[in-house]
Amino acid sequence: MTRADCFTLLPLMLIAGTPLVLILVIAFMRNHALTVALTVAGLVAALISLWAVAPYIPRQVTPLLSMDRYAVFYMGVMIVSVIAVAILAYPYFEKHRWHREELYVLLLIAVLGCTVLVASSHLVSFFLGLEILSVSLYAMIGYSKNRKSLEAGIKYLVLAAASSSFLLFGMALIYADLGTMELARMAETATATSTPALLLPGIVLIITGIGFKLGVVPFHLWTPDVYEGAPAPVTAFLATVSKTATFAVLLRFLYHPGVQDYRTLFLVFVIIAVGSMIAGNVLALLQTNVKRILAYSSIAHFGYMLVAFLAGGNVAIEAVTFYLVAYSVTTLGAFGVVSVLSDSSRDADTLDDYRGLFWRRPVIAGIFTLMLLSLAGIPATMGFLAKFYVLAAGASAAKWSLVIILGMTSTIGLFYYLRILVVLYAGSSERETPAQPLVPVGGFVLAVLAALLIWFGIYPAPLQDIIRKNDMLSVSVSPVPASERLSRHQLQPPGSKL
Repeated sequence: MTRADCFTLLPLMLIAGTPLVLILVIAFMRNHALTVALTVAGLVAALISLWAVAPYIPRQVTPLLSMDRYAVFYMGVMIVSVIAVAILAYPYFEKHRWHREELYVLLLIAVLGCTVLVASSHLVSFFLGLEILSVSLYAMIGYSKNRKSLEAGIKYLVLAAASSSFLLFGMALIYADLGTMELARMAETATATSTPALLLPGIVLIITGIGFKLGVVPFHLWTPDVYEGAPAPVTAFLATVSKTATFAVLLRFLYHPGVQDYRTLFLVFVIIAVGSMIAGNVLALLQTNVKRILAYSSIAHFGYMLVAFLAGGNVAIEAVTFYLVAYSVTTLGAFGVVSVLSDSSRDADTLDDYRGLFWRRPVIAGIFTLMLLSLAGIPATMGFLAKFYVLAAGASAAKWSLVIILGMTSTIGLFYYLRILVVLYAGSSERETPAQPLVPVGGFVLAVLAALLIWFGIYPAPLQDIIRKNDMLSVSVSPVPASERLSRHQLQPPGSKL
């Protein structure tokens, strides 16, 4: 490795070094506020370092990591999301008397695994990043040490171990067939090989392992139980940062050979997408727990993203990227509301906890309303534009059956979002006593998320320019002819300002 290679890895080094500093500080002095401040400072330093390394990218750092615009963009999204999670976790865990500082060590190690994931250009680094993330999540999910939390942690541990075995077996098959684990060389070798017999089974096994991490059908059974049992800030991390990293590596891993070239593989993704859209929305109708509703909602949303993924091309990847950002902002806001309303005994996750919330906490109820409307895809929110771009990507590739199913299942999803909204604004004689005042740091994060939700919902051009800038995905995928690149107005929805 050269000095330039080491400097290019500066964001990862800062993220890896911050938990070491926290461990030393915790060993000498336990201070929750100081731990959170050091965590946020380390993450902000890593975020700033992304601009410092920009002139040096794209750069292949050993065969394992590729620091390109694609990786840097997703690192920025994830680091900002983790900063929000860390700040929201402070008032949540401040209410608990047991040790709280170690959670932030686990949080930083988990985001380190996420950054390795999005920069991985080799199956070995892909697996190492996934395991660094997973091992941290085992402890974070069971951190509250109550029955539900420990049960959720054990369920995630067992299923994550099973998914890792699928991943390793798939990698072994691909290596046996192609003789390489580098993503770029895999694409070249697969193209040159006339009949790669083990490539398709290996990819399917890897998709199985990734499907467990994303929680899509039929690998979704752990999702509602883990979402319900984990502490609310941990659920926010699990629903946004970890899934964003996993989907990002799915794009990098499978865009080289292209699912369009393998009809069987394409059919597998179609089944997963359709099953996720239908099962996620239908099963959410049966829930009365807010965290479980959001869990099934996440299954449906990743089914929507797979529709754009199946469309292929730059249009599809830009649509997926915008959707992931919109989903992260919205889901962080939704679970942020759950976090600030929870107390030391339990999370505020039942519908009764939100009955008449508008009359007691109008600001919090208004923010939660915006998040639910965005998840439902109502205009003037990021969620609306995200769904519009996915529909446009599917329509541009003539995937009409998937587009129709997406539209129908989105209509079903309106019901359970509106059911929560009705509860928010309903009168309640049982909860007339005002709740505790909102902690300023939590309120600030929720206000910023709500502002981003509306700003990019009305004026998405800055975010679109960042996504589109210099074809940031062209480093990771085969060159796309200029005639196929997404123009500024190609996905312009009616009446929006682009």
